[in-house]
Amino acid sequence: MAFPQTRLRRLRRTEALRRLVRETRLSVQNLVYPLFAVPGEGVRKEIASMPGVFNLSVDELVRECREIKKLGLPAVILFGIPETKDELATGAFAEVGIVQRATRALKKEVPELLVITDVCLCEYTSHGHCGKVEKGEIVNDPTLELLAKTALSQARAGADIVAPSDMMDGRVAAIRQALDANGFENTAILSYAAKYASAFYGPFREAAQSAPQFGDRRSHQMDPANAEEALREVGLDIEEGADLIMIKPALPYLDVIRRVRERFDVPVAAYQVSGEYAALQAAARLGWLDLERAMVETATAIQRAGAQIILSYFAKDLARKLAC
Repeated sequence: MAFPQTRLRRLRRTEALRRLVRETRLSVQNLVYPLFAVPGEGVRKEIASMPGVFNLSVDELVRECREIKKLGLPAVILFGIPETKDELATGAFAEVGIVQRATRALKKEVPELLVITDVCLCEYTSHGHCGKVEKGEIVNDPTLELLAKTALSQARAGADIVAPSDMMDGRVAAIRQALDANGFENTAILSYAAKYASAFYGPFREAAQSAPQFGDRRSHQMDPANAEEALREVGLDIEEGADLIMIKPALPYLDVIRRVRERFDVPVAAYQVSGEYAALQAAARLGWLDLERAMVETATAIQRAGAQIILSYFAKDLARKLAC
């Protein structure tokens, strides 16, 4: 029936009415908080381009995760900055690597918290690329062995989920095979299945000290113009054994999130990346927008598009807001 019988504004008059008929409902249980582990003790260094986000030594990271657990957040994802770097990223798969030490500490001190570990080499290589480099080119197949060793070392340290983010072809299968062959068949894989070569990663590269020393990552990360290719990437990773898949970044790729959710019957995650976070923070500091409203609105948009899991630097603030 048309106006005047139909008046959609009737259900928008008050907050109680709006809440009653709300279609998309954010939950703290769907949020994952990214953390950066660094060597040393007592280190809590704010990242200049990411206000409120810190590089943390393992002791400080444990303290942070106790707070995270109290807020009701179910999981964190760990990135590591090693003491030294080399061409083969040996710090990524060392038994005493920074992520391995952090994982062991968290599983001991905050055992209820899910620990996701990022499986990539760019933070650990002296050249800053996501794999082995030969004659100036990132070579795919030799990199798979390094990625599998990294995932296996993280699983041995206690990781609940390993998350390959390198975008090498075949890496999910290589990791699944290595995990299963060593008794870690219950360790899940969250694949960065559609990771785009985005302009929004800049602040992360400052935080993780992972900017490439030459060239860029467009030879392996996806072209922002492509959506059909994302569906192929997701399908292949599921066939190789991915338990969950991720689209990264989130806001510029809401259409991809929606298409993936409609096509595939696996849990879908999206990463609201450092540049998305920094842009909102900067605009708010200039008085151009209300940060709290923008934070909730963007997270709602990501979930509305189809993401069941949201990785975000706003996760702690969202948890406090949702508790109100």
